[in-house]
Amino acid sequence: MTLLYRGEMFPPLAVTTTDGEVIELPAVLEGHFGVVLFYRGSWCPYCNAQLRAFQRATESFAEVDAHVIALSVDDEATTAELVAKLGLTFPVGFGADAHAVAKATGAFLNAEPVFLQSTGFILDPTGRVIVSVYSSGAIGRLVPEDVVGMIRHIREQASRN
Repeated sequence: MTLLYRGEMFPPLAVTTTDGEVIELPAVLEGHFGVVLFYRGSWCPYCNAQLRAFQRATESFAEVDAHVIALSVDDEATTAELVAKLGLTFPVGFGADAHAVAKATGAFLNAEPVFLQSTGFILDPTGRVIVSVYSSGAIGRLVPEDVVGMIRHIREQASRN
C-alpha cells in the first residue's frame, strides 16, 4: 500500500456512476480543483453526514471551481438509493474494487466485510494531490469548509505571485 502525498499525481481510476457513466479520474477533473471522497458505505452515519455536508456546500464549490466525486463498494441499487435519499447532485460511484483502490491510493481497507475506510483527496487542476486524508475508522475525514478554505487560500497565493 502506497499513500499519496502532496504533489503526487492521483492514479487513474475508472468510476461507474449511478447515472450509468464511467468517468476516469483524475482526467475528468482536468482544469478544475477536485475532491475525491471514498466513503465506507450507505450504512455509515458519518459517511452520510459527510456526503450531505458536501452537497450543502455545492455553491461554495462552484465559487472556487471545484468538482466533487464520491465512491464506495456499495452496489448500484444501494448507491442510487443513497443518492436519491441525500439529494446528491455530484457524481457518486458504486462497485469499487476495494483491494485495487486501496493498492492504488493507500486507502485503508476493512477486511470483513470488505470496504474502504473514509479517505479524501483534494486535487489541483492538473490532477496532483494537494491534501490526502486517510482514516482507519469511522471518523477523521475532509469537511467542505476546510476544502473550500484551502482552495481559496491557494488561489489567493497564486494571484499574489
